[in-house]
Amino acid sequence: MHTVMLDLQGLTLNTEEKELLQHPQVGGLILFTRNYKSPEQLENLLQQIRQLKLAHLLVAVDHEGGRVQRFREGFTRLPALAKLGALYQSQPEEAKRLAELAGWLMAIELRAVDIDFSFAPVLDLGNPISRVIGDRAFSTDPDLIIELSKPYIAGMRKAGMAATGKHFPGHGSIEADSHVDIPVDPRSYEIIVNEDLKPFIALSHAELAGIMPAHVIYSEVDPLPAGFSTFWIQQVLRDRLKFNGAIFSDDLSMKGATQLGDMPARAEAALNAGCDMVLVCNDRIGAISVIEDLERRHYKSSDETKMRLQRFRGQGKLTRTELAQKPLWHEAKNALQILD
Repeated sequence: MHTVMLDLQGLTLNTEEKELLQHPQVGGLILFTRNYKSPEQLENLLQQIRQLKLAHLLVAVDHEGGRVQRFREGFTRLPALAKLGALYQSQPEEAKRLAELAGWLMAIELRAVDIDFSFAPVLDLGNPISRVIGDRAFSTDPDLIIELSKPYIAGMRKAGMAATGKHFPGHGSIEADSHVDIPVDPRSYEIIVNEDLKPFIALSHAELAGIMPAHVIYSEVDPLPAGFSTFWIQQVLRDRLKFNGAIFSDDLSMKGATQLGDMPARAEAALNAGCDMVLVCNDRIGAISVIEDLERRHYKSSDETKMRLQRFRGQGKLTRTELAQKPLWHEAKNALQILD
């Protein structure tokens, strides 16, 4: 129950989408740029969704800043995380202060339009080789990533938003992009643990409420991508790291997930590996096939999964008018301008 996160086609809900959101297997909705025209339109869309009276439904977005910011006009332009990492080299304390403001500002503006959470922050290494991560990451240095992620997540929490670290155990050290390729990382487990995994190890207890695994095959460790691997999810994340938060699959329509078979097979593999919620985006037929398959198998989420996901319900909410009157909002906007 409440296991699938799906997407919408446009700026308003259509009849099919209203029915899908009310299906008992659907527990989440992720919004994209195609769903956004203005803050007023977004508020109206969210109002349509909330009027369905689905208390369990979580509404999410990828709103990291830099090139991955779904809502732009009417929202503050957020810096790429790498700009905070660059500032840290000369002004570490100022970089940490701005990281907290950036996390707070991102989260408080989304909460003002009734979005529960953003899939953030990126904890990957920003190695130049990567085509998909790059400046989405704070740094190439895992210790610096930890230093800036902590205040960033604290800022999110102050705004009433839970944090999701991605892409476990690290997508930043290979060239291929899992949106369009099936990436293979041939490094040893020891190297991954001592480099890419360090931020997840450091943040998995107190800071992170959720983690999103990568659609990457770490071929020396396991033949399956991390998001479908019981080794990475059960043995490493749950048993070794003692992580007890929610695990969200990355989008099952991405190329990096295709080796698992058709869409229902991908969803089943992700859930069997230990994911709490699976994302099926940009493929309505695929999403429906997953929902129907779960219904046919009478799939039910565990009580633990329900408790983990409940932590992602957004807390508190200022209206946009109230937010504009808040001195901290103006301070954060002005402070972050230096990173443009």
